[in-house]
Amino acid sequence: MTFTFKQPITIASYNIHKARGLDRRVDLMRIAAVLEEIEADLVGVQEIYAPQAEALARRLGLHYRMGVTTERAEGPYGNAILTRFAVRSAHAFDLTRHRREPRGGLRVDVSVDGQVLHLFNVHFGLSRRERAEQVEVLVRTHILREGVTGSRVVVGDLNEWFPGAVGKALRRELHGPRTRRTHPSPLPLFALDRIYWDHELHGERFHVHGSRLARVASDHLPVVARLRLAASRRRATS
Repeated sequence: MTFTFKQPITIASYNIHKARGLDRRVDLMRIAAVLEEIEADLVGVQEIYAPQAEALARRLGLHYRMGVTTERAEGPYGNAILTRFAVRSAHAFDLTRHRREPRGGLRVDVSVDGQVLHLFNVHFGLSRRERAEQVEVLVRTHILREGVTGSRVVVGDLNEWFPGAVGKALRRELHGPRTRRTHPSPLPLFALDRIYWDHELHGERFHVHGSRLARVASDHLPVVARLRLAASRRRATS
C-alpha cells in the first residue's frame, strides 16, 4: 500500500537518572530545560519518581502517565510518558525476571490527528540473559500486539551495551534506525537508549540530543526521532 503522510511528530527517550546530574546535584528543572530544548510531542522517561513526573508535566504543560515498577522511600518509581496529545488509555506491565531488580514498561495510547498511536516505554535489565528474556516477553506475547489499532513506537533504555538479542528481536518486529551512543553523557561510548517504530511510519530524522546542558543533567543523553504518521494505513491485528 502507498501511504501519504501527515505533519511530523517528535518522540524522545530519556533516562533522567532520578534527575541526578554529573555534578551529583538532583535538579529536576535542569531536566525540564533539556526537554524544552527538544520540544518533543511524546517523551518516554526512565528512572523517575512519580512526584518528579507530575512536576515535569506541570512545568512543561504536558499530560503524563506513570508506570510504577517499585516503591522506594522517595516514592513510587519507574517509567513515565509525557505528551502533548490526548491520552486515550494507559497501563504498566511487568518485565521483572527471576530475582533480578524490578523492571517494567508503560504503554500509552494517544490520539494524533484522529489516529491512535501506541507508545511503549521500557527499561530493561543489566544481565544479558535477563534482557533476552525481557525482549522475548515484549515481542512474543500480547504486550506489543493486544488491542493494537494504530502505529506502534517502542522507546527506552535497553541496557544493551553491545549488539545482541534485544536489538535483533526488535528489528524483526519494527523499524530499527542505526544506533547512536548515549552513555555516559559527557563522552558517549554505548548506545543504550533506542527508538523503534512500525514500518508504515516515515522516519525523517533520528539523533542524540547532546547539548551542553544535556551532558550534565543526567548520565544518559536523550535520543530523538522525527516521524510522520501515514494519513491512510492498514488496520493492525491483535
